[in-house]
Amino acid sequence: MAKGEECCSTQLIDGDGTFNVSGIEHFIKEVKLSDCGLSYAVVSIMGPQSSGKSTLLNHLFGTNFREMDAFKGRSQTTKGIWMARCAGIEPCTLVMDLEGTDGRERGEDDTAFEKQSALFALAVSDIVLINMWCHDIGREQAANKPLLKTVFQVMMRLFSPRKTTLMFVIRDKTRTPLENLEPVLREDIQKIWDSVPKPQAHMETPLSEFFNVEVVALSSFEEKEELFKEQVAGLRQRFYHSVAPGGLAGDRRGVVPASGFSFSAHEIWKVIKENKDLDLPAHKVMVATVRCEEIANEKYSSFAANEEWCELEAAVQSGPIPSFGKKLSSILETCLSGYDGEVLYFDEGVRSAKRKQLEDKLLQLVQPAFQSMLGHIRSGTLDKFKDAFDKALSGGEGFSSAAHHCSKFYMNLFDEACADAVIEQANWDMSKARDKFQRDVDAHIASVRAAKLGELTAIFEAKLNESLSGPVEALLDGANNETWPAIRKLLRRETESAISGFSDALYGFDMDEETKEKMLASLENYAKGVVEAKAREESGRVLMRMKDRFTSLFSHDSDSMPRVWTGKEDIRGITKLARSASLKLLSVMAAIRLDDETDNIESILTLALVDSPSNAATNRSITNHDPLASSTWEQVPSSKTLITPVQCKSLWRQFKSETEYSVTQAISAQEANKRNNNWLPPPWAIAAMMVLGFNEFMTLLRNPLYLGFIFIGYLLIKALWVQLDISGEFRNGALPGLISLSTKFLPTVMNLLKKLAEEGQIPATNNNPQRNPVGASMNHQNGVSTSEISSTASSGVTSSGNGTEYSSPRKEE
Repeated sequence: MAKGEECCSTQLIDGDGTFNVSGIEHFIKEVKLSDCGLSYAVVSIMGPQSSGKSTLLNHLFGTNFREMDAFKGRSQTTKGIWMARCAGIEPCTLVMDLEGTDGRERGEDDTAFEKQSALFALAVSDIVLINMWCHDIGREQAANKPLLKTVFQVMMRLFSPRKTTLMFVIRDKTRTPLENLEPVLREDIQKIWDSVPKPQAHMETPLSEFFNVEVVALSSFEEKEELFKEQVAGLRQRFYHSVAPGGLAGDRRGVVPASGFSFSAHEIWKVIKENKDLDLPAHKVMVATVRCEEIANEKYSSFAANEEWCELEAAVQSGPIPSFGKKLSSILETCLSGYDGEVLYFDEGVRSAKRKQLEDKLLQLVQPAFQSMLGHIRSGTLDKFKDAFDKALSGGEGFSSAAHHCSKFYMNLFDEACADAVIEQANWDMSKARDKFQRDVDAHIASVRAAKLGELTAIFEAKLNESLSGPVEALLDGANNETWPAIRKLLRRETESAISGFSDALYGFDMDEETKEKMLASLENYAKGVVEAKAREESGRVLMRMKDRFTSLFSHDSDSMPRVWTGKEDIRGITKLARSASLKLLSVMAAIRLDDETDNIESILTLALVDSPSNAATNRSITNHDPLASSTWEQVPSSKTLITPVQCKSLWRQFKSETEYSVTQAISAQEANKRNNNWLPPPWAIAAMMVLGFNEFMTLLRNPLYLGFIFIGYLLIKALWVQLDISGEFRNGALPGLISLSTKFLPTVMNLLKKLAEEGQIPATNNNPQRNPVGASMNHQNGVSTSEISSTASSGVTSSGNGTEYSSPRKEE
């Protein structure tokens, strides 16, 4: 590449037809052609070899094309096509110097490159200079006629061409005025146009539809150099503002924007080299497509590497960003504006389509960040809603009111936050995000409602459990004919109270009647379940309850005092009464009776277990008429059965076997009491003792001192008898009584002697005057009272309404 002060040039296509891609790219960067948009013009020159084309361009546009050295002879100077920028002409003007035609170097038959270069020049140029000699005008075989034929022929291969300016430059003008030369030249041009074969569509098309023909004349450079330069300077003025309306290059149809010139020229040359017809409008679309796509890719890459966008993308991952939508919209607008500025002069349809693709790609790139922003907005607003909702409920506001107010407020807050995050270039539907947030809010409200209703239900269930469990257990423990009616009354009262309170508590939840009725029915069923569960629990302990009731009635009298089996009690009657009461308990516990329906369980049990016939009759009828040989009760569903008939029979058998011992013990105690009370010997033994002991009796009469010793001995024995509770010890048998007395005898004697010693130490005369009469009275009674006091103190005898009770020293300890 050669450079001047304000001009640079490069070979665009070499002599072999190779397009210099790298050279043209470098040339465009040097002259900053990409910044020109549509404000540039392309001028090309064609003509015979060695006709002074390069010289004309150098003087006309200030270029530095290589010129022929006349002193070395006439030969080919320019090979291929060269390009340079005009110095000092606005707008930017590019000049192409084409290889001369009719050169001996290529020969007579090698005209392919001439036609290709002519077609290329017509395709890319706004102005085409035809350099011709003045003396060739009017001549039939002049050198300009083959050139014009070539130009007109290749013009037919351009579909929908733009109107090109053909400026015929007449060189080495003679004295013949231009006014006389121009009509002749135009006539020759028209003849050539008429003679060129045309497509059917352009058979009648005039030359003016394709070309603006201009004719100028220049003096000889070698003979009249100063005049030549003056004329060239005047011609130069016509190239200023050539792209303006009315200028030399006024027809701008199909002009490729400057940034796509290199690619366009390369593609045109490829088509020409392949000997294909050149469709310039389609080529223009193709160039616009490629260049717009390249620019769009550059802008996309630039946006992806944009520092502000990268910071925004990184920041949005950790939390919401204020004015997210405005910031991102501004970055996107900058990117798209840059694209619009660079593709301004390309085909509108192409650039709009590529802009849409770029916009879609950019929006696809930023969509994850936008979704993250929406996620932060949704989660943050939802957390705020939850806190506000909980505070409203804690402050005593009704559930429905709090849910409505908080939901409405935070939905509006969510909408405002989403509006702040909206990207102006995107027309994304926010309804899905809003619906998602609405679902989250509704789900939280539903969960809180469920939790609150669960808490309320649990509270009232706990109250029902507390108010029913204890009373039901107590009623079942004291089972009688009024047990189940009392339970039903209790259940009805407590259920109505709970349902009333529960219904009032549900008022603030604004629920439909059907749901409310279901919850109330569920609470009512729970109350029944509590009673039934307690009944089933108590039925599992029915045997223990029956034994407790039997023991209570059998071992205690009507005043709840422990029974003493003295021999006068009717053990059989007491036993039957206690068993009947236990059977009553069993019949009450056999089934759940929460409905006002009657059953015959008690009568069946009484008939089968209490009023049963003899064993023989029972055994005989067991297989045919045993009412307890069944797993269900008549008139009682299985779901209400607590104890089946078979289980009742088994429980009664076990109950009788376990209470039989108590009855046996009572009978034994009664018989033992009878034996203890009958301690006197038989009458015949008394008579024998009187006859045989007459002498001893007389001896006692003769010596009264013996009576005193005998009386004292009697008192001591009586005291030991009472203190040791000998009759009570032998109640359980002789051997256990002897063993017990052997262990208690010595301590009792020692205790008795100790008390007698303490009584003997008391002074005969006491200072208390109130005790003297008592003492005198005791002395007057011959010491009997003193002995009785000692005996009473030692024995601990106490009297009660039912008889005398005794306490042994062991019991006191």
